[in-house]
Amino acid sequence: MIDKIEITGNGFKVEDTFRKYVEKRIGKLDRYLPRGSKKDVVAKVIVTEIGKSKADKYEISAAMDIPGGKVVAAKDECSNIFAGVDLVEAKLTGQIRRYKLEMQPHRQKHSLKNLFIKKH
Repeated sequence: MIDKIEITGNGFKVEDTFRKYVEKRIGKLDRYLPRGSKKDVVAKVIVTEIGKSKADKYEISAAMDIPGGKVVAAKDECSNIFAGVDLVEAKLTGQIRRYKLEMQPHRQKHSLKNLFIKKH
C-alpha cells in the first residue's frame, strides 16, 4: 500500500468513508510500480465541487510522484465521487504500466535461442 496519500477538497468536505475508499483504491496501485520505487511514492488526490445546484458534479484529480522525477496524473469529472475515483484509478493504472514498461530493460532478441545452442 502507498503510505503517503494526501486527500483534500475544494468546496467539498472530505469524510472518513470517502477517505478510506480513496486510500483503498489509490493505495493498491503500488503493485504496478517498479520494486525499487514503491516506498517513496507520494499520491495527492484533490476533489473539487463544480456545480452548487441540484446537479452536483465533482472533479477528481490525482497525481503520483514517483522517485526519479516522474509524475503520473489523471483527472475526471463525475456526478458520483466514488465512481470518479474508480475512473481516475483506471487511468493511473494504465499510465503506471506504460511507465514500468519504459523503465524495464529490454531483453535481447535471441536470448532464449542462445540457451539451447551447444557451444563447442
